[in-house]
Amino acid sequence: MFYKTLNHFLSQGADALRRGPIALIFAEDAVELDTTLRHHRHCGFRSVVLFGAADLTLPADLTDKVHHVAHDMRADAALTRAVNGVIAKATGQWVYYCYNAEYLFFPFSESRTIGEMLAYHAEERRDAMLTYVVDLYAGDLRKCRDAVSLDDAWLDRSGYYALARPDPQNHNHPKERQLNFFGGLRWRYEEHVPETRRKIDRIAIFRAKPGLQLRDDHTFSDEEYNTYACPWHNNLTAAIASFRTAKALKRNPGSTFDIKSFRWHNSTPFEWHSRQLLDLGLMEPGQWF
Repeated sequence: MFYKTLNHFLSQGADALRRGPIALIFAEDAVELDTTLRHHRHCGFRSVVLFGAADLTLPADLTDKVHHVAHDMRADAALTRAVNGVIAKATGQWVYYCYNAEYLFFPFSESRTIGEMLAYHAEERRDAMLTYVVDLYAGDLRKCRDAVSLDDAWLDRSGYYALARPDPQNHNHPKERQLNFFGGLRWRYEEHVPETRRKIDRIAIFRAKPGLQLRDDHTFSDEEYNTYACPWHNNLTAAIASFRTAKALKRNPGSTFDIKSFRWHNSTPFEWHSRQLLDLGLMEPGQWF
Protein backbone atom coordinates (compact mmCIF):
# COMPACT_ATOMS: atom_id res chain seq x y z
CA MET A 1 0.00 0.00 0.00
CA PHE A 2 1.36 3.44 -0.96
CA TYR A 3 0.55 6.66 0.90
CA LYS A 4 1.24 10.04 -0.66
CA THR A 5 2.08 11.84 2.59
CA LEU A 6 2.53 11.24 6.31
CA ASN A 7 -0.90 12.74 6.98
CA HIS A 8 -2.43 10.46 4.35
CA PHE A 9 -0.94 7.44 6.13
CA LEU A 10 -2.03 8.58 9.59
CA SER A 11 -5.59 9.13 8.40
CA GLN A 12 -5.96 6.11 6.10
CA GLY A 13 -3.42 3.57 7.35
CA ALA A 14 -5.23 2.30 10.43
CA ASP A 15 -4.75 -1.34 9.37
CA ALA A 16 -0.99 -0.98 9.59
CA LEU A 17 -1.17 0.39 13.15
CA ARG A 18 -3.96 -1.75 14.57
CA ARG A 19 -1.79 -4.64 15.82
CA GLY A 20 1.82 -4.62 16.89
CA PRO A 21 4.64 -5.00 17.03
CA ILE A 22 5.12 -2.44 14.27
CA ALA A 23 8.44 -1.71 12.53
CA LEU A 24 9.04 1.77 11.12
CA ILE A 25 11.91 1.84 8.59
CA PHE A 26 13.27 5.25 7.60
CA ALA A 27 15.05 5.18 4.24
CA GLU A 28 17.62 7.95 3.79
CA ASP A 29 18.63 6.31 0.50
CA ALA A 30 18.20 2.94 -1.21
CA VAL A 31 21.32 1.24 0.22
CA GLU A 32 20.39 -2.26 1.44
CA LEU A 33 16.75 -1.25 1.65
CA ASP A 34 15.49 -4.65 0.54
CA THR A 35 17.61 -6.55 3.08
CA THR A 36 16.54 -4.17 5.84
CA LEU A 37 12.87 -4.74 5.08
CA ARG A 38 13.28 -8.51 4.78
CA HIS A 39 15.28 -8.76 8.00
CA HIS A 40 12.60 -7.02 10.04
CA ARG A 41 9.80 -9.01 8.46
CA HIS A 42 11.72 -12.13 9.43
CA CYS A 43 11.94 -10.84 13.04
CA GLY A 44 8.18 -11.24 13.25
CA PHE A 45 6.81 -7.68 13.09
CA ARG A 46 3.13 -7.70 12.17
CA SER A 47 3.45 -4.51 10.15
CA VAL A 48 6.46 -3.00 8.39
CA VAL A 49 6.09 0.65 7.39
CA LEU A 50 8.64 2.30 5.10
CA PHE A 51 9.13 6.06 5.17
CA GLY A 52 11.14 7.51 2.31
CA ALA A 53 11.15 9.02 -1.15
CA ALA A 54 8.09 8.32 -3.27
CA ASP A 55 10.24 6.87 -6.06
CA LEU A 56 11.91 4.20 -3.93
CA THR A 57 11.64 0.89 -5.76
CA LEU A 58 10.59 -2.13 -3.72
CA PRO A 59 11.22 -5.72 -4.82
CA ALA A 60 8.11 -7.32 -6.27
CA ASP A 61 7.82 -9.80 -3.39
CA LEU A 62 7.67 -6.97 -0.84
CA THR A 63 5.29 -4.58 -2.58
CA ASP A 64 2.18 -6.07 -0.95
CA LYS A 65 3.87 -6.71 2.38
CA VAL A 66 5.21 -3.24 3.18
CA HIS A 67 3.32 0.02 3.70
CA HIS A 68 5.23 2.73 1.81
CA VAL A 69 4.79 6.32 3.01
CA ALA A 70 6.23 9.12 0.87
CA HIS A 71 8.22 11.17 3.37
CA ASP A 72 11.05 13.67 2.86
CA MET A 73 13.86 12.42 5.10
CA ARG A 74 15.87 15.59 4.42
CA ALA A 75 13.31 17.79 6.17
CA ASP A 76 13.92 18.99 9.71
CA ALA A 77 12.73 16.52 12.36
CA ALA A 78 11.58 14.10 9.65
CA LEU A 79 11.97 11.05 11.86
CA THR A 80 10.57 12.45 15.10
CA ARG A 81 7.57 13.94 13.31
CA ALA A 82 6.68 10.59 11.78
CA VAL A 83 7.30 8.54 14.95
CA ASN A 84 5.25 10.94 17.07
CA GLY A 85 2.46 10.84 14.52
CA VAL A 86 2.41 7.04 14.73
CA ILE A 87 2.44 7.15 18.55
CA ALA A 88 -0.75 9.19 18.52
CA LYS A 89 -2.48 6.59 16.32
CA ALA A 90 -1.09 3.35 17.75
CA THR A 91 -1.95 3.57 21.44
CA GLY A 92 -1.02 0.41 23.31
CA GLN A 93 1.04 -1.09 20.48
CA TRP A 94 4.74 -1.90 20.52
CA VAL A 95 6.66 0.18 17.98
CA TYR A 96 10.23 -0.09 16.72
CA TYR A 97 12.11 2.28 14.42
CA CYS A 98 15.40 2.27 12.54
CA TYR A 99 17.02 3.48 9.31
CA ASN A 100 17.88 1.53 6.17
CA ALA A 101 21.06 -0.58 6.39
CA GLU A 102 20.27 -1.21 10.06
CA TYR A 103 19.36 -4.63 11.45
CA LEU A 104 17.72 -5.45 14.78
CA PHE A 105 19.13 -8.26 16.93
CA PHE A 106 17.80 -9.28 20.32
CA PRO A 107 18.71 -12.17 22.63
CA PHE A 108 18.00 -15.51 20.91
CA SER A 109 16.50 -13.72 17.89
CA GLU A 110 17.39 -16.65 15.63
CA SER A 111 14.84 -18.87 17.35
CA ARG A 112 12.36 -16.45 18.93
CA THR A 113 10.19 -13.70 17.47
CA ILE A 114 10.03 -10.06 18.44
CA GLY A 115 6.50 -10.70 19.73
CA GLU A 116 7.70 -13.41 22.11
CA MET A 117 10.41 -11.17 23.47
CA LEU A 118 8.08 -8.23 23.99
CA ALA A 119 5.49 -10.40 25.71
CA TYR A 120 8.11 -11.30 28.30
CA HIS A 121 9.33 -7.70 28.53
CA ALA A 122 5.79 -6.52 29.20
CA GLU A 123 5.41 -9.09 31.97
CA GLU A 124 8.31 -7.37 33.69
CA ARG A 125 6.28 -4.15 33.58
CA ARG A 126 8.56 -2.50 31.03
CA ASP A 127 7.17 -0.24 28.31
CA ALA A 128 10.41 0.53 26.48
CA MET A 129 13.70 -1.16 25.65
CA LEU A 130 17.19 0.26 25.37
CA THR A 131 19.01 -0.63 22.15
CA TYR A 132 22.66 -0.09 21.33
CA VAL A 133 23.50 1.03 17.81
CA VAL A 134 26.54 -1.11 16.96
CA ASP A 135 28.50 0.24 14.01
CA LEU A 136 29.21 -2.12 11.12
CA TYR A 137 31.67 -1.35 8.33
CA ALA A 138 33.06 -3.03 5.24
CA GLY A 139 36.45 -4.61 5.68
CA ASP A 140 37.82 -3.34 2.35
CA LEU A 141 36.90 0.23 1.46
CA ARG A 142 38.60 -0.08 -1.92
CA LYS A 143 35.97 -2.61 -2.96
CA CYS A 144 33.09 -1.05 -1.01
CA ARG A 145 33.42 2.70 -1.34
CA ASP A 146 30.21 3.36 0.61
CA ALA A 147 31.56 1.18 3.49
CA VAL A 148 28.58 -1.19 3.25
CA SER A 149 29.06 -4.93 2.73
CA LEU A 150 26.90 -7.67 4.20
CA ASP A 151 29.41 -10.32 3.12
CA ASP A 152 32.43 -8.55 4.62
CA ALA A 153 30.97 -6.76 7.65
CA TRP A 154 33.14 -5.91 10.67
CA LEU A 155 32.49 -4.35 14.08
CA ASP A 156 34.51 -3.15 17.07
CA ARG A 157 34.79 -5.82 19.75
CA SER A 158 35.80 -3.32 22.46
CA GLY A 159 35.99 0.41 23.10
CA TYR A 160 32.46 0.88 24.43
CA TYR A 161 31.77 2.82 27.62
CA ALA A 162 29.01 4.61 29.52
CA LEU A 163 28.78 7.89 31.41
CA ALA A 164 26.18 9.06 33.88
CA ARG A 165 23.44 11.13 32.25
CA PRO A 166 23.29 14.60 33.84
CA ASP A 167 19.99 15.84 35.20
CA PRO A 168 19.41 19.53 34.38
CA GLN A 169 16.93 19.70 37.26
CA ASN A 170 19.38 18.27 39.81
CA HIS A 171 23.02 19.18 39.24
CA ASN A 172 24.12 17.15 42.27
CA HIS A 173 22.82 13.82 41.04
CA PRO A 174 22.59 12.21 37.56
CA LYS A 175 19.37 10.78 36.19
CA GLU A 176 18.36 7.51 37.84
CA ARG A 177 18.98 4.34 35.79
CA GLN A 178 19.99 6.35 32.73
CA LEU A 179 23.39 6.34 31.05
CA ASN A 180 24.89 7.80 27.89
CA PHE A 181 26.68 5.09 25.90
CA PHE A 182 29.57 5.66 23.50
CA GLY A 183 31.83 3.60 21.27
CA GLY A 184 32.28 2.35 17.72
CA LEU A 185 33.01 4.68 14.83
CA ARG A 186 31.39 7.68 16.50
CA TRP A 187 33.98 7.37 19.25
CA ARG A 188 36.99 6.59 17.05
CA TYR A 189 36.19 9.37 14.58
CA GLU A 190 34.56 11.78 17.00
CA GLU A 191 36.26 14.79 15.36
CA HIS A 192 33.95 14.20 12.38
CA VAL A 193 30.79 13.64 14.43
CA PRO A 194 28.84 16.48 16.10
CA GLU A 195 28.88 16.16 19.88
CA THR A 196 25.11 15.77 20.04
CA ARG A 197 25.30 12.75 17.66
CA ARG A 198 28.02 10.70 19.38
CA LYS A 199 25.83 8.56 21.65
CA ILE A 200 25.08 5.01 20.52
CA ASP A 201 22.06 4.39 22.77
CA ARG A 202 18.59 4.60 21.27
CA ILE A 203 15.20 3.81 22.83
CA ALA A 204 14.16 2.13 19.60
CA ILE A 205 11.49 -0.24 20.98
CA PHE A 206 8.61 1.18 23.00
CA ARG A 207 4.90 0.95 23.68
CA ALA A 208 2.87 3.87 22.35
CA LYS A 209 0.68 5.76 24.78
CA PRO A 210 -1.22 9.07 24.77
CA GLY A 211 0.99 12.13 25.17
CA LEU A 212 4.28 10.29 24.63
CA GLN A 213 6.78 12.18 22.49
CA LEU A 214 10.08 11.10 20.93
CA ARG A 215 12.81 13.74 21.23
CA ASP A 216 15.61 14.53 18.78
CA ASP A 217 18.21 12.67 20.88
CA HIS A 218 16.32 9.33 20.63
CA THR A 219 14.90 9.63 24.15
CA PHE A 220 11.30 10.11 25.24
CA SER A 221 9.30 12.66 27.18
CA ASP A 222 8.50 9.99 29.80
CA GLU A 223 11.78 9.55 31.68
CA GLU A 224 10.99 5.97 32.71
CA TYR A 225 11.10 5.04 29.02
CA ASN A 226 14.73 6.20 28.95
CA THR A 227 15.96 3.86 31.69
CA TYR A 228 18.07 0.81 30.92
CA ALA A 229 16.45 -1.38 33.61
CA CYS A 230 13.80 -1.43 36.29
CA PRO A 231 14.83 -0.74 39.92
CA TRP A 232 14.99 -4.38 41.03
CA HIS A 233 17.00 -6.22 38.34
CA ASN A 234 18.50 -6.02 34.86
CA ASN A 235 16.13 -6.12 31.91
CA LEU A 236 16.43 -7.18 28.30
CA THR A 237 18.27 -4.91 25.90
CA ALA A 238 18.76 -5.26 22.15
CA ALA A 239 21.24 -4.16 19.50
CA ILE A 240 20.88 -2.53 16.09
CA ALA A 241 23.73 -3.50 13.77
CA SER A 242 24.12 -0.40 11.63
CA PHE A 243 26.12 0.67 8.59
CA ARG A 244 24.71 4.20 8.89
CA THR A 245 27.70 5.89 10.54
CA ALA A 246 30.26 4.21 8.28
CA LYS A 247 28.24 5.18 5.23
CA ALA A 248 28.00 8.79 6.39
CA LEU A 249 31.71 9.07 7.20
CA LYS A 250 32.66 7.83 3.73
CA ARG A 251 30.14 10.06 1.97
CA ASN A 252 31.06 13.21 3.89
CA PRO A 253 33.73 15.20 1.98
CA GLY A 254 35.13 16.38 5.32
CA SER A 255 35.99 12.87 6.48
CA THR A 256 36.17 10.50 3.52
CA PHE A 257 39.78 11.31 2.54
CA ASP A 258 40.97 10.85 6.13
CA ILE A 259 39.71 7.27 6.27
CA LYS A 260 41.49 4.57 4.26
CA SER A 261 40.11 1.73 6.38
CA PHE A 262 37.81 1.42 9.37
CA ARG A 263 39.57 -1.72 10.57
CA TRP A 264 41.91 -1.55 13.59
CA HIS A 265 43.35 -3.99 16.12
CA ASN A 266 39.98 -4.33 17.88
CA SER A 267 37.99 -5.11 14.73
CA THR A 268 36.37 -8.51 14.29
CA PRO A 269 34.15 -9.98 11.56
CA PHE A 270 30.44 -9.68 12.27
CA GLU A 271 28.83 -13.12 12.45
CA TRP A 272 25.22 -11.96 11.96
CA HIS A 273 24.18 -13.82 15.10
CA SER A 274 22.81 -12.65 18.44
CA ARG A 275 25.26 -14.87 20.34
CA GLN A 276 28.22 -12.76 19.23
CA LEU A 277 26.54 -9.57 20.44
CA LEU A 278 25.69 -11.21 23.77
CA ASP A 279 29.26 -12.45 24.19
CA LEU A 280 30.62 -8.96 23.50
CA GLY A 281 28.26 -7.46 26.08
CA LEU A 282 26.41 -5.43 23.46
CA MET A 283 23.01 -6.58 24.66
CA GLU A 284 21.57 -8.06 27.83
CA PRO A 285 19.27 -11.11 28.16
CA GLY A 286 18.10 -10.07 31.63
CA GLN A 287 16.09 -12.88 33.20
CA TRP A 288 14.94 -14.25 29.81
CA PHE A 289 16.46 -17.61 28.90
